[in-house]
Amino acid sequence: MDLSAGVIVTQQAQKVIEELESKRTTELFTFIENRDEKGKIKEFLVEQAQEAIAKAYIASENLNYIIMVAPRFSEIAQNRLLKLLEEPPKNKAFILITESKSALLDTIQSRMPVTVLNDSQEEKSLNLDLENLNLAKVYEFLQENTRVSAVECKALVEKISLNAIKSRSFDLDKSLLDMFSNAIKALEVGSPTTFVLNGVLLKLLSKKKK
Repeated sequence: MDLSAGVIVTQQAQKVIEELESKRTTELFTFIENRDEKGKIKEFLVEQAQEAIAKAYIASENLNYIIMVAPRFSEIAQNRLLKLLEEPPKNKAFILITESKSALLDTIQSRMPVTVLNDSQEEKSLNLDLENLNLAKVYEFLQENTRVSAVECKALVEKISLNAIKSRSFDLDKSLLDMFSNAIKALEVGSPTTFVLNGVLLKLLSKKKK
């Protein structure tokens, strides 16, 4: 991986950052992220886009890479960044690190080279006894998975659905199958992972055979 402007699609942002750091010589790095109170990186919003724009116009003698890191960039934020990415100020270059190419606007992809890394992390173990599912197990599972990324959460939902079907412990009607599909769609548009997992498990619990 070269140190150059562009979009990097990865499931291991920290590893990519460390690799970029190893290639730095005289270049400067400025990181822009949106973190919650627990330190988890969240969706890149218009506020972060405004911060990137402001920092891009701070003069620097050396090349300064402004590195924006987020599992997903909101559409409004991407639109706000378009002109900046198309016409970078002197001695400024931009790197976007994100989890999904499909969430990037075509206009962003047309302005910057996109590198997709095949570095998916090992599938997260479900660690949930569906056959004996109850509210206590739901709560414990949610506590264990409060910090999963959207990609990891999607894998969990898919595994929950497959295991639920195999267990034959639930009334698998159309509403339940639609719920699994809608949960995946919700994650793809940025819904909170804990909210999605909670909805999936409570719905599943309501369909448990007596």
